[in-house]
Amino acid sequence: MKKWLASAIITLMAVVIVTGCGAKNNDNTGSEASGNNSSNAGDTKTYKFATDASYAPMEFMDKDELKGFDIEFLDAVMKQAGLKYEVANTGWDAMLESVKQGTEYQGGVSSVSITDDRKQTYDYSMPYFESRNVIMVKEGSEIKSATDLKGKKVAVQTGTTADILMTKIMGNGNTDLKKFDSNAVALMELDQGGADAVVADIAIVKYYIQTNPNKKYVSIEDTTNFAPEYYGLLFPKGSDLAAKVDPAIKAIIDNGTYTELYKKWFGEEPNTDHLLNAK
Repeated sequence: MKKWLASAIITLMAVVIVTGCGAKNNDNTGSEASGNNSSNAGDTKTYKFATDASYAPMEFMDKDELKGFDIEFLDAVMKQAGLKYEVANTGWDAMLESVKQGTEYQGGVSSVSITDDRKQTYDYSMPYFESRNVIMVKEGSEIKSATDLKGKKVAVQTGTTADILMTKIMGNGNTDLKKFDSNAVALMELDQGGADAVVADIAIVKYYIQTNPNKKYVSIEDTTNFAPEYYGLLFPKGSDLAAKVDPAIKAIIDNGTYTELYKKWFGEEPNTDHLLNAK
């Protein structure tokens, strides 16, 4: 619990700049950065990406280092594209706002679901990760689906698709829907008995259950009410970065780099056909 609290505090208060991959502190410069994608040759700009490092195992802080699937994915993509970059831990709301402005940060990498509403404000890369919202409850809970959450206290992260879905199910302004600045705090609310369930992305829920077996949580997948979602890299409207990184994303899927990263973090093979065919 204390580790999650520390993560939440760091996410809300600290901004950590990491050049290259957060886990390895690589510098994506020089010949390594320019030898993969000739179409980006001559682009010497350093692109700054924002993230919300409270989404283990997707992005999280390990002491003073950014780690996670998304962080290593971005590193592989930018190297393949031959582009220099940095990553900053800004928190969720700050990431969305700063990327929208496009001045300090030119991209966001933080398990950002591609939605029609967000497309009105942002541009995206091609999809790079298939996800779904799931419900996390204590073993033995009577909750078996999203509709069972009506009349229950449910914790979500503000501004996420879980927030949007549960607002539709429970009603706008329902005080039983408890919204927090991060999933870390939403999970603490369940730990402390302030909520009956958490709704969040499947990767976050499964990782939390796996790393906290003594808490006796289980996940519930409701494919009727929660449709598949796809993550994309987030860009300001009108950005040319999508055109620069999409060929690199396709390349690391084709050459097996993506599968290696996915198996490292999730222990199973990804279905990359869904990514290449998703819209």
